[in-house]
Amino acid sequence: MDNPGSSIISAFGAGSGVNFVQLADDLSEATFSFQRGNLETRNETLEARISSASLLRNALTGLSSALGDRIRTGDLAPRATIGNPSVVSVSTTAGLTPTGSYSLEVSQLADSQTLVSQSYGASSDLVGEGNLVVRFGTVDGASFTEDTEQAALDIAVTADDTLASIANKITGASDGSLSAYVANGTNGAQLVIKGREGAVNGFTLEGQSSASTPTATSGDLSYLSWQPASDAGELRTTAQDALLELDTVQLSSNSNTVTGLPEGLTFDLNATNTGAPTEISFANDTDAITSLMTDFVAALNDVTQLLNEESVNGGILSNDPGARELRRDLGRLTNQVIMPTADEGEPSTLADLGVSITRDGAFEFDSVRLDATLSAQPDATAAIFTTGAFGLFATIDNLARDNTLSSDPGSLGGSVERYENQIENNDERLVTIAEQQENLRSRLTRELIAAEQRISSSQSTLDFLRLQFNSSNDS
Repeated sequence: MDNPGSSIISAFGAGSGVNFVQLADDLSEATFSFQRGNLETRNETLEARISSASLLRNALTGLSSALGDRIRTGDLAPRATIGNPSVVSVSTTAGLTPTGSYSLEVSQLADSQTLVSQSYGASSDLVGEGNLVVRFGTVDGASFTEDTEQAALDIAVTADDTLASIANKITGASDGSLSAYVANGTNGAQLVIKGREGAVNGFTLEGQSSASTPTATSGDLSYLSWQPASDAGELRTTAQDALLELDTVQLSSNSNTVTGLPEGLTFDLNATNTGAPTEISFANDTDAITSLMTDFVAALNDVTQLLNEESVNGGILSNDPGARELRRDLGRLTNQVIMPTADEGEPSTLADLGVSITRDGAFEFDSVRLDATLSAQPDATAAIFTTGAFGLFATIDNLARDNTLSSDPGSLGGSVERYENQIENNDERLVTIAEQQENLRSRLTRELIAAEQRISSSQSTLDFLRLQFNSSNDS
């Protein structure tokens, strides 16, 4: 193979003032440019494949995520029919499909304690130095029973603390148990303190003044003290539990959000209905299921179209094993058993829900088939639309997860991993080529400069001999 720099050498006249440093650069560049250009082109192709495989992988992940959200919290989430919806709101646990009916009677809502202090002139008034101790427990008329499970708060109050600053200290020290602020009303500035719902979340205030003789007046910390036995109107609401009957069984809750109920139900109590129980029942929302299947099949076709664009007819992933495996997975999706726990005669495949594949490879949805399945097996069909270990979501989620596994060479994740490794290897080779090119440039520079020096010396000798020869001829 000819030296790729030979034509460059011929183009310059040796010993004629050639820039040998530039010549060395050009020779070394020409020697390695083909290898470097080939690797850079390969990297561009590999980066395009990574982008394409990642696009497909993200499309699957997005479909799985959207499907899960729709089942958990969207229009497919199980919904309750409530006789008196002003009394309660009902939510369900993801993966569970309630089927029972319940009678609910609420006789008391949970409430929190609210204290409004005696009046000050302004929020900037000093409250007095000392310690403010807050104890938690149950307030019952003039009595208080401390809840020893809740640690008391001991808040240090400095001589510079004002009504406004002590409000901030109470809120900050309580870690959410209390909230305090200053209200400026017709009676002046007053400290408002609110606790959490529930009877055991009542509280008392002990203003332990540092004054030698506490005066229990504005400016002395004892002025903020409060006990139920000495209440003079500071107590505005008393902490209490919610009281309810579920199917005539008496229950209580320290919050208006009631958990631990049958079938994973959660009640948010809004009003009482003493003497007028309301009924709560559940039914399958067939319209919501049909709507979801329509959108799901459309999304599957979007994924299929993207796969075709990227891997068919010379697409960037036309020979990619991950893309080929995804095509096979989609092709057998309609007949894949997605409910292995289904009994004989119950729906267990997407085909049972009206999903099929046309001769062109597109997904098609038959709502009439779905309606027939829903009519014949309503509960078994509804069970497919949960976030449990089996069903529609689990199937698509597993497909998406499988294609993110870099350890599986037959997945899109494996393809991305393989292409990234190839780019890394090519980058290492490019570094090596750069080092080799620099070594060649340095060597050529030394050799060409040395040659130039020898040529210059020979030229000087030739000029001397020519001068002597001319002088001899003249004589």
